[in-house]
This record gives sequence, C-alpha cells and structure tokens, in this order.
Amino acid sequence: MADLLAAQAADVFRIGLLIALMLTTLRNRPVTGVLLPLAAGAIFVAVIIPLTGASTRPEPMAMQVLAGLLVNAAYLAVGLGAWSLWRARR
Repeated sequence: MADLLAAQAADVFRIGLLIALMLTTLRNRPVTGVLLPLAAGAIFVAVIIPLTGASTRPEPMAMQVLAGLLVNAAYLAVGLGAWSLWRARR
C-alpha cells in the first residue's frame, strides 16, 4: 500500500489536475462554494486515472481509487492550507 501511495503522490498528471481543481474552485467559490466542488473533483480525479489506464498498477481498482482519494485529500488539504495562509497575510 505504501508503494501505491508513493506512486500516486508522484503522479504528475494527478498533481496537475488537482492544481487546476484548486484554482477553478477558488475562482468560483462565491457561486459554487468550496467543499462540494473540491470533494466532487477529488473523487473524479481518484476514479478517472485508474479507469483510463493512465496507471498500469497491478493493484485492484478499488485499492487504487482508495489510495487516490487519500493522496488527493492530502494534496487538497495542503493547497487549502497554503491558500488560507496567503489570504491571511494579504
């Protein structure tokens, strides 16, 4: 499981999708809010990468999606924390 988490955490495609998700969510937050779009996007990214075959991992699909959700949650938590700090200092 640790190898799967490390592989997914280093996936450049995942990181790029999550950065775009964060930027889009923060831009649209007055209209759509923050939590629901981030949750839906994190689930989408966690599911779409194993389903499209972008990952050739031998683990079962459910384990890959679960690991993807954990990695996505960690990245989004760091992104929201950095954004909150930036807003507080501004």
